[in-house]
Amino acid sequence: MRTLVIDTATRACSVALFDSDRLIAGQHEVIGRGHAERLLPLIASLPDKGKADQIMVDVGPGSFTGIRVGVAAAKALGLAWHIPVHGYGCLSLVAAMARYQTKSPAAVDVIMTGGHGEYFFEAFNDAGHSIAPARSVLPDLLDTVAIADHIAGDIEPQRSDHVWTNILPDARAWMHLPDGHALPPVPVYGRAPDAQPAAVRA
Repeated sequence: MRTLVIDTATRACSVALFDSDRLIAGQHEVIGRGHAERLLPLIASLPDKGKADQIMVDVGPGSFTGIRVGVAAAKALGLAWHIPVHGYGCLSLVAAMARYQTKSPAAVDVIMTGGHGEYFFEAFNDAGHSIAPARSVLPDLLDTVAIADHIAGDIEPQRSDHVWTNILPDARAWMHLPDGHALPPVPVYGRAPDAQPAAVRA
């Protein structure tokens, strides 16, 4: 089975095409912004223009705009190709990448930029599974929540007693996710949206 993987939840933009768990081709670029303009050309550059039997997309938490771009593109391609679309967690992939890069089966805490001075945090056990849902935390709380010996992500807490792995999610590493990671293709923002609905007058 071929799988197209799409990841636009952070300042990185990446795509990958797999045959089962074998990587056929993929690209990873740190672009900051402009995911909407860059994503489709990256997919089109894959063999067979990325045509697959299923699509996996990073549903967050992460950038509001980036997540929406990725999920919308995945759903549109799923409809066009008549194939299923599933999601996976941004922090789950970072944890899996960190465990693979360091060849360590230990627990890992993941910290990623969350915007508005906050960070997304999620802890993973030594089997790579989440201990509790991702949440948004303030900087001064990082030392109290990130207690694992191995910490990964794009924000390093000021601790001298840990292993630090600097990582942004990469679609080409999708096969390192633990089994049973499939989620609904629905955005997981990790915090409340900036815009609030207008109050309804009686």
